Amino acid sequence: MKKIKLLILLSAVMASSFASFSAFASGDEGHKTVGAIADRLLKGTNAGARVQALLQPGESLQSLSIWADCAKGTFCGPQTSEMVAFTIQNPAHAAYHYTNTPVQNKTYVAGGVGTTDHDIVQTLKQAIAVLQGNDTEVTNPHRFSPRQALLMIAHLVGDIHQPLHVGAAYINSDNQFVTPTSKQQVDGVTMFDLQGGNNLLIEDKATWTARDLENYKRDEAAAKAAGTDADKPKRVGKPLHLYWDVTVVENVMRNLGVRSVAELTEKMLAAPAPVSANSGDPVTWPEQWANEGLVNAKVAYADIVATERIKVTSRRGVEFSSWYTTLPANYIASSTEITQKQLQVAGYRLAALLQKIWP
Repeated sequence: MKKIKLLILLSAVMASSFASFSAFASGDEGHKTVGAIADRLLKGTNAGARVQALLQPGESLQSLSIWADCAKGTFCGPQTSEMVAFTIQNPAHAAYHYTNTPVQNKTYVAGGVGTTDHDIVQTLKQAIAVLQGNDTEVTNPHRFSPRQALLMIAHLVGDIHQPLHVGAAYINSDNQFVTPTSKQQVDGVTMFDLQGGNNLLIEDKATWTARDLENYKRDEAAAKAAGTDADKPKRVGKPLHLYWDVTVVENVMRNLGVRSVAELTEKMLAAPAPVSANSGDPVTWPEQWANEGLVNAKVAYADIVATERIKVTSRRGVEFSSWYTTLPANYIASSTEITQKQLQVAGYRLAALLQKIWP
């Protein structure tokens, strides 16, 4: 196929319009709803009191549910001294939010392809161990304080219920989805890690939100003013991961007729409570959630077709490959249904986890 010159795809569009939203896994509203559900369910319980003891005046699980994302940069404004200290202590903290287990796998296997000793499953296990009082060099290699452990849990429970934070797609040089069986196969030459769907680009503007369109128009105007419109790409792709992080949450809100986190929380709590029991020691729950996430991730990647590989250069001058894709006809409906369920389940599970730790 004809090569497409994408000189400013990331710098003018994705890095400013889209990437600014991708900082918020499940979207700002999604994470806050998960935290708000847990706040309500924990009210008046011993676990609720233990949570409050680790929070500062005016804080809640809802307000702190995006803390771990805010610590990545200036998405939420200037970083606090607490965030700065955390990032110095945890230089790889951006990788705590996901695992890239091949989506075709049935289970998450520690040490397998796409996993690390600090991925979302392992980080959640370590944070849970800290709150359980099991704080050793082995169980807590990042040296999380109890408050930091709670901050991680409040956010990562939301992340692990977003399917693309668990299941990852891999692709070969012939644009075919494949399943690597060893880390060495993912060499960036014959087989590529699609970074949790970040390197799969959707052109269908039906997946765009009003904010996407508004920011794209802003960047288009800025490009014209700078005299760079001639170099502007004719095609713009929205990362599939971003679609699941933000757009689907907005679809859920629109379908339920709500416009705020408070309204969405009320809808979630008014609906029948989800059947979301977990078994065994809470430290094993993250793996259980990851295995369930792989089931949803299979739906998230099902029938997606990679149509064209392109070369993209980031603002930092790093070149990498991305793929334009087409989605199946029912994709918006199916993804919205999964997300609505997962937001509610995550809120109930966050509360259940903390009550199990602090009965």
